[in-house]
Amino acid sequence: MRFLSRRFGFYVFTAWAAITLNFLIPRFVPGDPAQDLLNNLQQQTGQTPTPDQIAAIHTFYGDPTENLFGQYLQYWADIARFRFGTSLSEFPTPVSELVGQALPWTVLLVGVTTIFAWVIGTFLGAWIGTRPGSRVDTIFTPVTTFLHSVPPFWLALLALWLFGFVLGWFPLAGGYDPSVPFQLNNIWFLLSVLKYGALPAFTLIFVGFNGWFFSMRNVMVTTVAEDYVLLARAKGLSSRRVLFKYSARNALLPNVTGLALSIGGVISGVLLTEIVFTYPGMGYLLLKAIGAHDFPVMQTVFLMITLTTLAANFLADSLYVLLDPRTRESN
Repeated sequence: MRFLSRRFGFYVFTAWAAITLNFLIPRFVPGDPAQDLLNNLQQQTGQTPTPDQIAAIHTFYGDPTENLFGQYLQYWADIARFRFGTSLSEFPTPVSELVGQALPWTVLLVGVTTIFAWVIGTFLGAWIGTRPGSRVDTIFTPVTTFLHSVPPFWLALLALWLFGFVLGWFPLAGGYDPSVPFQLNNIWFLLSVLKYGALPAFTLIFVGFNGWFFSMRNVMVTTVAEDYVLLARAKGLSSRRVLFKYSARNALLPNVTGLALSIGGVISGVLLTEIVFTYPGMGYLLLKAIGAHDFPVMQTVFLMITLTTLAANFLADSLYVLLDPRTRESN
């Protein structure tokens, strides 16, 4: 417990530092960033910003006439109530509303693909790891090595060109058919979500399972040579029982903690994939915010990436202590 207490304190301090920097950076930018942003908006739209837009921008950057500590306390109060300011590109829509619209798409896509990739990679790694040097190992391992080195965004572009543009099997962009009413109880809407999300999901699974495969396979190669595994075989236990009760159970630890860490990539892990497929998740929201210089949205997305990564690291530490008795004994 002392180990987890120390780690929890470290992550709480890191989260506080990240949120504090998120507050201070816009307010310590040299010059008058609020006025610069107002000038940029006027040049882009050709219209004079409304008083509400001016107020929203000054609220984001901090009114110099207000006390900085008071702004800091108000900033924490707003975060506690999930208030992240007003979007400048889609004014007067709150940033929390835009995030609330985009986040479920990303969580759905990443959640499904991460589980499938983890299961496929882990089971393949466990099976092939018990057969080092076999024909299936000499064929499958180099192929997955090559696939693991392929950039995910390049594979996404290739899949979009081949299966979307050339063959026409999947839509080229979007998260659902715009001609179908957006209703969760509408079966046609759900089918369109599956159709539009299939190609991004297959791409992420195809890219993601390789890492889990290598991790499990490499640990299994050393685990099957351990004395307790050899003793289990000498006792006449079946290969299936030796695999699941002895070898895979101990080799699974890095992949379990790695799965917890991958939760931190719920937002950041698919940014480029969502951009390639124009999928209406957090990645596409960030792309639009960058193009429109919508700093409140950008800062909110980056802050969420930081906090989810910290939470995932703490979850991984907790699982490691739970699954590895040696960690508890060392404490």
